[in-house]
Amino acid sequence: MTTVNDIDIQALADTKSAVQANPLAGQATFSLSGSWNGGCRLDAQTGVLTAGGERDETRVARYTLSSDEPVALLGSDTAVSPAEYLLQALAGCYTVTLAAHAASRGIELGGFRLDLEGDVDLRGFLGTDPTVRPGLQQIRVRLHVDAPNTTRGQVEELVALVEKHSPIRDTLVNPVQVVTTLA
Repeated sequence: MTTVNDIDIQALADTKSAVQANPLAGQATFSLSGSWNGGCRLDAQTGVLTAGGERDETRVARYTLSSDEPVALLGSDTAVSPAEYLLQALAGCYTVTLAAHAASRGIELGGFRLDLEGDVDLRGFLGTDPTVRPGLQQIRVRLHVDAPNTTRGQVEELVALVEKHSPIRDTLVNPVQVVTTLA
């Protein structure tokens, strides 16, 4: 098995070929269930992954995620805030996308670090100004990439690929349908 950046190159190529041959193989549905824990607190657990139209029963791990808000934002600061989870989701997706695309191009990474910031204007959340969106106004990502045998231009091309192919970034920059129902 040949790996670059701890990515199995053959598995990556096989996955790409399988999805090209059968687009259904590239469809995945993630799930999560959460329960309110008083105040601004939520405890959630990951659920079943459906991949290629099949429930993935081999994924036995269930992860618990807790969220809260900082005291300054009405919470009790007992867990990560939802905004920090959003930044983590983007950072994690950038990591997957950067490592995989670098590996597929034979670019060996010595390491990389991400610094993220997101700005929110609470007037939108609180409903005090109808012209202000309740969501984050801007997210800034600063990548520090160590790719010793790669030119700055190649790293810039890699970052452009990350921006183009990151599913979480795409979700953030393009409208996505969110359907809310009452059970």
